[in-house]
Amino acid sequence: MRYDDWGERSPRWAGVRSEMTDVQGTRVHYLHAPGPPEGPVRLLVHPMGAAGTWWLDVIPQLAARGTVIAPDLPGTFTGHTGTPHPRAAKAHVNARFLAVFARTLGLERLDVHGWSLGGLVALLYARRAAEAERLVLANPTLPGPLTRGEAAGWRTLGRAALATAVPVLRGTLRLYGRRLLEAKLAKGDPLTSPGGGLDLSGGDLTRVSPELAALQAEERGAMRSRPDRLADAIVAFASAVESMYVDRGPVFEAIDALNIPTLLLWGDQDPLIERPVIDHLLARRPGWELHVVKGAGHLMPMELPAEYAGAVTRWTAR
Repeated sequence: MRYDDWGERSPRWAGVRSEMTDVQGTRVHYLHAPGPPEGPVRLLVHPMGAAGTWWLDVIPQLAARGTVIAPDLPGTFTGHTGTPHPRAAKAHVNARFLAVFARTLGLERLDVHGWSLGGLVALLYARRAAEAERLVLANPTLPGPLTRGEAAGWRTLGRAALATAVPVLRGTLRLYGRRLLEAKLAKGDPLTSPGGGLDLSGGDLTRVSPELAALQAEERGAMRSRPDRLADAIVAFASAVESMYVDRGPVFEAIDALNIPTLLLWGDQDPLIERPVIDHLLARRPGWELHVVKGAGHLMPMELPAEYAGAVTRWTAR
């Protein structure tokens, strides 16, 4: 779904525009909200399988102090960016995409925000991007503590399981993706109906704005015409598992080498990223600042966009 001005859809999104650009032969959709030129440019990286529209309630609040750009990454499930090759949804590939995207738009002096698996992408991108000056990680899918035995098991059995399961699942989805998608959608939308399916989101989804909940329902309904994109969701999920449990070295190297101010935003009711992961990150990087959003789950920027934007604004001012 695209609008020249998202104010057509809801007054709360007035000034947010859908724009398209070409990145190495792939048409890329992104949301753009101009802000005061003296403020930072915020580059928002959505969760894998989602789209830039997941940030819609946050964008106008951040744009009050600077321009905001939220692209649909390759491999997105509900967005409008193409998938140029089967590995496009992997985290490290999307990090390289962001670097080319930023160069294409001529972006400089960026505050990079990453949410969920978008946090992993944002970290990998910011690690090497000269234009990245600050990093905000919201409920990021980053490695947590493992015992020596657990780590060894993931490196061996886990690696073998991923190598076997991903091709099988991709093939299955090519054959039965539409049927599986219809069954999932028949259970209802997780943001608009009780028991709709996002059982692992935590928090209180009734706090999501009616406008955003309705948009999410429409975008999920539109997935019926694109069941092939389920395969990209498998690639993204496998990439997250690999980075968090199987091949953690490159992520730890990026965490250790990052040399820009970093804010960690965490909803304390997030069942996916639990407190031990946060403590593990802070023990490794004690200079990172933590802001705990009480009562929020994994969809915290949707649940409490004002608190998200307020925490970022206060931190940026410091």
